[in-house]
This record gives sequence, C-alpha cells and structure tokens, in this order.
Amino acid sequence: MPHCANPGGWGRVMKRRTALCLLACPPACWAERPRILVVESYHAEYRWDQDYRQALVEMLGQRYGLEFFEMNTKRLPVEMHADMAEKALARIRSLQPVLVILGDDAALHYLGAPLDRMDIPGVYLGINGNPRKYGQMHFRNITGVLERPLIKRNIAFIRQILPPVRKVLVLFDNDLSVQLIHAELFEGKPSMVVDGMQVDLKLCKSLAEWKQSILTAPSDGYQVTIAGTYHTLTLPNGKVADANEVIAWACANTRLPLFALWEFAVGPNKAIGGLVLSSYEQGKAAAAITLDILEKGAKPSERVPVTARQGDFVFSKSQLARFHLVLPPDIAAQAQWME
Repeated sequence: MPHCANPGGWGRVMKRRTALCLLACPPACWAERPRILVVESYHAEYRWDQDYRQALVEMLGQRYGLEFFEMNTKRLPVEMHADMAEKALARIRSLQPVLVILGDDAALHYLGAPLDRMDIPGVYLGINGNPRKYGQMHFRNITGVLERPLIKRNIAFIRQILPPVRKVLVLFDNDLSVQLIHAELFEGKPSMVVDGMQVDLKLCKSLAEWKQSILTAPSDGYQVTIAGTYHTLTLPNGKVADANEVIAWACANTRLPLFALWEFAVGPNKAIGGLVLSSYEQGKAAAAITLDILEKGAKPSERVPVTARQGDFVFSKSQLARFHLVLPPDIAAQAQWME
C-alpha cells in the first residue's frame, strides 16, 4: 500500500529508510547474528505490516538477523491458511531461531500452541482476541502485545465535534481479527450503546455489501460512519478488492462524515481521521519484550501481556474542511496532520 504522509517528520522518514536498508540486507550479512523469525499473518505490502516491520528492524535489526514469513491471510482463501501455517512451522523447525514473533491473530491462532511446545520463546503483537483461547491454556513460553481498537474513545471524541449524533455505523470486513473484535468489544452483538449513542457494527464480506452500506447509511438513520478494516472484501470473481480503491471509493461516495480507527485509513482521499492506532507502536512494544527475553533473561510465562500506547489523533485537513468540522482546541493542539 502506498505510504501516507506521516506527521512524524524527517526523523521518521530517515528511520524508515534505515529500516528498509536493513530489510534489504542479504541473508549472508546476518550469518553471525542470532536469528529471529517474524511470522506475519498478512503481507509485506500491507501498511499495517510495513509499520510494525519498521519498528522491529529499528530496535532489533542491528543485533539480530530478522527473517519474515508472510502467511498472506488477507489475500488467500481461508481454506489455505492452515497450509501456510504448516509452512511457517516448517521454517521455524529448519531455522531454529532464538525467538519467534507472531504478527496478528491468525499467526497466533495457528502457531501459538505448536510453538509453545517447542523450546523457542515467542512474542506476539496485534492480538484482538483473548490470547488464552488460542492455545486453550496459559502459554508457557509466549507473551506479547494486545491490540484494542479505540471504538468507544472515538465515539466520545465524535460527540465533542458533532453533539447531535445519536446513531453511528462501524464498517468492517470479515476476517478473523474482525470476528474477534466483534466477540470481545461487542460481546457478539450487532450493537452497543456508548454515552447514549447507538453504535452498530456491520461485517461485510463483499465489496458490493460495503458499498451498499455506505450509500444507504443516511437513509438507515446513521449520522456518522467509521471505517474499520476493509482489506478482505471480495469482488464478484472471488478476488480481493484493492484496499486503496475501497477507501478512496468510500471517501468519494459517502454523504456522512467518515472517521477511522487505524492510521492507514486516514488521508486526503480517505477518511477524516480520529483517535487511531498505528502498528509502529505495536512493533516497538513487541521489540522491547523481545529484548527483555533475549538479553535480560525475562521469562515469557512471567510477563503479563501489554497493550501498546493507546492511539494518536491523526486528521486529514481536506476531509475536515469538506464536512465543515472544527476540532476542539485541546485535540487540535496534539493532533498529527495530513493534507
């Protein structure tokens, strides 16, 4: 996915370039370094993966040889996910890394229990579900970082700038992580009430369903739409729709203010913004745990899972102007900006 303008400034750009250089380093230059295998649930072109990769490389790449395995579960059909997990396990057995990092729910779901039976510590990140449920037990040798989409906190923010709003639609695709968000945050129900506002969750399988939900939201009584993830929506031919085209279409066709839960959905041809999560913080937290385990002797079984830093206000100036929205001064002062 193309990189959105990042408000972190030149220092962040240089860090990204350094990280890319380390990623481009051939395996031979890692020969003398202890090896860490990172199993990604998704794929390297996905912005979420790009940002946590960057954090891992910045914090670990100078001392450890990082190898990445892509399970590609956002683009491959569900029936192929178990096969990709078997390939990842085979790579773990052949590489014998000093530690395995599991990126997001699918990796932990498929690999958590078998990895925990090996004599290799594991660190997960981006986990929306309850980690105990993946192994049906307490992990002996795995800990990590939880991800909790900031739906309730965004509702509180929206109330500040749009006080009359009483009904909000939250739109997602329907992959494993989303199903876990539905179970954990919405308790499996289609709606919840937050500060007197009705918040409805809709999980879409197809691009057609997503588009229809955007178009009919005003007539269905909604006053605001929030974009969750949209990266597994399918086309009539069964292929996965291009994520950039999905959010651009939503931006162009919505008649309601469109907010976001993740930084990758914010931009001039995307959503307005909001209190969003970035996987860069997930990667930083996972790298810190990794260093504690490998260099300070910490035991994963004694490390309580942590939640990464809880979001940043990120906004598109042009999208705020389009809907004639003005941020409260305290939020504007701490916000990060895109055009």
